[in-house]
Amino acid sequence: MILRLLATCAAMALAATPAHAELPKGAKAPVFTAQGALAGKGMAFNLRSALAKGPVVLYFYPKAFTQGCTLEANAFAEAMDEFEAAGATVIGMSNDDVETLKRFSTEHCRDRFPVAAASSKLIRAYDVALERDGKKTGLTKRTSYVIAQDGRIVFVHSDMDYRDHVRLTLAAVKRLKAK
Repeated sequence: MILRLLATCAAMALAATPAHAELPKGAKAPVFTAQGALAGKGMAFNLRSALAKGPVVLYFYPKAFTQGCTLEANAFAEAMDEFEAAGATVIGMSNDDVETLKRFSTEHCRDRFPVAAASSKLIRAYDVALERDGKKTGLTKRTSYVIAQDGRIVFVHSDMDYRDHVRLTLAAVKRLKAK
């Protein structure tokens, strides 16, 4: 079952094409509240409240417990001390249900950062809908945004390969802190 799920995720990633381009650098980030999980417990995430504390790394990933998404969550968890030192909040977003996110937040986010459920409205607002063969999958593209405290997007990285998302978003957050 797990092997079939991993193969399906890999096939989707290879055949997937974006519905549109992601939001551009300089755009105002759509404000939202979403239900999610941190350390296995349900919680609400509010972008406006998070931005009041500092920059936000908002990263979209296709599906919890798939290979690339698990590896990406682990990489963000490992880098959380650096993100926190730079004053940034990290939030992962997918269209998974909250019960799944509760497990994922503990098992792969290692209780270090929250993950939240991205509604279809939020997926459209951030322009991260994943399509396959011209049809919407309901999943999100793997896209990372760094949002400055003024609500403007200062960095965007959209690539189905998870490997550069943490490194590049951390570098963008550190540049913000240096200003």
